[in-house]
Amino acid sequence: MSKKEEKRGGALNGVQGKAHSPQYGMCSNVLYMLRLGREVPGLLPQRICLVLVSVVISVTGLYMSPTLLRILEKGQSLDQLLGALGGFVLVLLLASGIKGYMEQQGTLLISARQVILDRMNAKAGTCSYPLLQDDAFLSKWEKGRRATSDNGAAAEDIWRTLSRILENGICFLIYLALLTQVKPFLILITLATTSLGYGITYCFVQRDYRLQEEASRPTRGAFWVFNATRNPKLAKDVRIFGMRQWLEGMYAKYRKLAEDIQKRRTKNNIAADLASLALDILRNGIAYAYLLAITLQGNLSAGEFLLYFTAVTGFTAWITGILGGFTTLHRQSIEISMIREFCEFPEPFRMEGGREPALDAGAKYQLELRDVTYQYPTGEKPVLEHFNLKIRPGEKLAVVGVNGAGKTTLIKLLCGFLDPDQGTVLLNGVDIREYNRREYYRLFAAVFQDFYILGGSIADNVAQCTSPDLEKVWSCLERAGIKERIERLPGGLDAKLEKKVYPEAVELSGGESQRLMMARMLYKEAPILILDEPTAALDALAEQDVYERYNELAQGRTSVYISHRLASTRFCDRVILLEDGGIREEGTHEQLMSLGGRYAQLFRIQSKYYREEEAGEDA
Repeated sequence: MSKKEEKRGGALNGVQGKAHSPQYGMCSNVLYMLRLGREVPGLLPQRICLVLVSVVISVTGLYMSPTLLRILEKGQSLDQLLGALGGFVLVLLLASGIKGYMEQQGTLLISARQVILDRMNAKAGTCSYPLLQDDAFLSKWEKGRRATSDNGAAAEDIWRTLSRILENGICFLIYLALLTQVKPFLILITLATTSLGYGITYCFVQRDYRLQEEASRPTRGAFWVFNATRNPKLAKDVRIFGMRQWLEGMYAKYRKLAEDIQKRRTKNNIAADLASLALDILRNGIAYAYLLAITLQGNLSAGEFLLYFTAVTGFTAWITGILGGFTTLHRQSIEISMIREFCEFPEPFRMEGGREPALDAGAKYQLELRDVTYQYPTGEKPVLEHFNLKIRPGEKLAVVGVNGAGKTTLIKLLCGFLDPDQGTVLLNGVDIREYNRREYYRLFAAVFQDFYILGGSIADNVAQCTSPDLEKVWSCLERAGIKERIERLPGGLDAKLEKKVYPEAVELSGGESQRLMMARMLYKEAPILILDEPTAALDALAEQDVYERYNELAQGRTSVYISHRLASTRFCDRVILLEDGGIREEGTHEQLMSLGGRYAQLFRIQSKYYREEEAGEDA
């Protein structure tokens, strides 16, 4: 990268960094990264060695030509000239070789970035569930992700910036000491013209940044149109409604706007380059005239003239490098602050310390919601209001109701994913807020409606650990009714799932996926089972088969079932119908049917629908 590009890039980074007021300052973030660097063996020595070698190359280049010219001026022998030249070349070759080798050790920087990624992944994977719906948390997560996204991101590039600042600072001091041997006038001229040039460049860069922001909208629009024309989902509409000309017109419009802005950016950058060139000519002209006058007076030799003139040019580069380095560091510091703020985001739940629930084989667990009210942050009214429910140890509870009645919210409260706004959730009479929430989660095994198949083997999906007990996996698959299907697969337990990850992956049907999730639930051997509409995508017969299997496997355990098909609740000890934030009806399936209320009405509607559906299929 040229000095001009570094100057412009550093100024641009400074402009971008103004958008956020970070929680941590630049010094704090630099110290944080230095502490983190100690976790990567060899990183800090490598960066220091790289800086020192770069300084050696710069200083050697500064003194080489003046020294050779001085030898010629003194009329020394050819052997002395060649010896000095060979010495300089040898130092440059050796230093350049070491620098090239050091710069190839990019794995150390990747390792440093990976340490941060590991911390972010640990936070994302273990944080309190409500944070996954918190805008501030998600915003910091996204910004932190961008800061660790690739080799040029702040989490890695900040090490290069710190190295450049240190290199520029050392060279600045060396050149400063050299120029003080002439007169302070040269230093003042160099500082003044360099600072003025950087300020002018900064102003031009501010305008360029605003033009970039202005260009982002038509660029995004053109990108959207371009992708839309390749989207198979839109292909039918494009042909049926004749949308091609309209899309082409939109694309041309966005392209024209983007090109107009790009022309303005080009003019702005040319003006910035001309201003910088004029100041360079002014500074070099003054320095050249001043040094030439001293040389003509006999106070400087030709070699010293070349040395000091080269030092003036280099001195300018080091000042610009320091200024640009700190503006880049300021921007990167903001991104590092985002990473730290994400990793240190306060937890609303007790994720460390606290009580630990008993996990004994013979332990009994009673869950209770006492006078619970919960309203989502964006909701207009509470989903559950002054809600009371007690689930006895070993009870099979079915929860039914129309969409939006609060069924899934109830499950989230029971599992400890959410805390109520009012009231308490109790485990064996103890408020679950007193428990270590991670330990509390160990009580539950669940199959949710939006369950997720991992891009891994069958064994990985069942055991969810790095060293699965294969005998136990086979046993769980057999109890879940899918063992024979897995045995027929090429590879058996090693067969891969998820074609986005493995092209050769196996595709399971909806019912088979359900049974796989059932096996996963069994593998955990948790005392409390949760089933949150996991069969919503299955037909009535397939769902009934799955629930009968669940009923067999849940003997002796506390179980909570949510189903949108009321007929699936017949095996449960108790059914509750949620409506208007509370329990409207409660009892067994038979009791609620004989009551002739809301549950019976919904059951008859569903039964009629299924009879009509079956008649249609028979026809």
